Amino acid sequence: MKQSLQLKISQSLTMTPQLQQAIKLLQLSNLELQSEIQETLDSNPLLENDISEEISSNDEAANSAQNQDNNSTDERDTSEKITDDKISSELATDAQWEDWGYVSQGSGSSSNNSDNNFDYQGETSESLRDQLQWQIDMMNLSEIDHAIATILIDSVDDRGYIQTTVEDVVEMLAIEYDELINQENEEESVQPDEVEAVLHLLQSFDPAGIAARNLQECLIIQLKRLDKDCSKTKLAIRVINEQFEHLSSRNYRQIMRAMSITEPQLKAAVDIIQSLDPRPGGQLTENTAQYIIPDVFVTKDSDGIWGVELNGGSAPKLKINEDYAALIKRADNSADNVYLKNNLQEAKWFIKSLQSRNETLLKVASCIVSKQIGFFEYGEEAMKPLVLNDIAEEVEMHESTISRVTTQKFMHTPRGIFELKYFFSSHVGTTAGGECSSTAIRAVIKKLISAENQAKPLSDSKLANLLKEQGIKVARRTVAKYREAMSIPPSNERKKLI
Repeated sequence: MKQSLQLKISQSLTMTPQLQQAIKLLQLSNLELQSEIQETLDSNPLLENDISEEISSNDEAANSAQNQDNNSTDERDTSEKITDDKISSELATDAQWEDWGYVSQGSGSSSNNSDNNFDYQGETSESLRDQLQWQIDMMNLSEIDHAIATILIDSVDDRGYIQTTVEDVVEMLAIEYDELINQENEEESVQPDEVEAVLHLLQSFDPAGIAARNLQECLIIQLKRLDKDCSKTKLAIRVINEQFEHLSSRNYRQIMRAMSITEPQLKAAVDIIQSLDPRPGGQLTENTAQYIIPDVFVTKDSDGIWGVELNGGSAPKLKINEDYAALIKRADNSADNVYLKNNLQEAKWFIKSLQSRNETLLKVASCIVSKQIGFFEYGEEAMKPLVLNDIAEEVEMHESTISRVTTQKFMHTPRGIFELKYFFSSHVGTTAGGECSSTAIRAVIKKLISAENQAKPLSDSKLANLLKEQGIKVARRTVAKYREAMSIPPSNERKKLI
């Protein structure tokens, strides 16, 4: 092969550090953005918080407060004299400041006292197993019973149900606690009856219904803690014991026929059963709260025009540190000067990326609001079909950019807080030749179900026919899909006694 030189012209997209940083900031949520800004502030000395506006606002508030204090000085003179006389008479006692735990800040020995150096250890919370273990420790149990209780507590799930069998506990004790069993009783091992006894002890703990093996047992445990002499409670226990399968399928006719009871009697028993907690462990299960800070606010002015503005208080405002920037010399190539130059450039890029993020977010949010005016005016039933490409063409951006902007970004509206992606939905054809949003269809289905006769709930086929009468062409399986997405049970599970 012969070597030769050739010229070739081509175009390629280079991901510069500035572009990578802008894309990264664009897809961060509000809380993640705050963390990113704080990390950048800690690492870049050329960046600092712009607190000039906060200081000016605080000065105005202080001046107004001082003017109010000057106007009311004369009125307080008399009350201060009375208060001084009262305090002077009260201080004429044998009490000293030390008696009230007061420690002088000027004392060198007290300031070094290790007892006063409290370190924040984080929030503490008690789990379900911790609560059950604490109740077990309060009981005077033998070592074997305590070991059985520990195994049972370890098998309790977040709902509060036991996830192991008595036979499994006996087998685990035979393997892990063989020495303990032999010390207390050299001839006999742990019997299933002993495990059953400890299990019943756990079931007497709080919350009611804990340590049950299934839903049926959980409900019976809770009913037995109610008024046992009440006829309604006794009937509820009978219904669960004898007709639990029919109760689960809401076959009330069969229950009344089998137990020879009237509809009012069954309704009273069912009302008691429905008041019970099928997941007692949820009362003590640790739930980590997820906080949402809206990125934009949507409001309606007096002229009826909807406006969008950014949440300026969600992230700190940044500026260049002028003192460090003044130390930079153009002709100096020392390590310190190069370090300051690089950080100055990175600080400018970061501020510019933040501004670009805010401008893009505001532009996209404003476009979404203009497309979904019907939702803000009338609710979900007026939601219009919308896809990412519609917004991308409107703001002249790529769909991937719109996807990044609308992910984990939230909008505060008079109707609540919604993620920007909530306003995007597919469409279904109508009999008039138009399009209807899937969000609007779900709202109509929810409205129809809320107004149905609870004794004869609407089936998915009936809901599809009702939607067709309103001009919305949708299949039964599509109705079922939307209903399941809203966590609405099928018609046989929605049936109630009137």
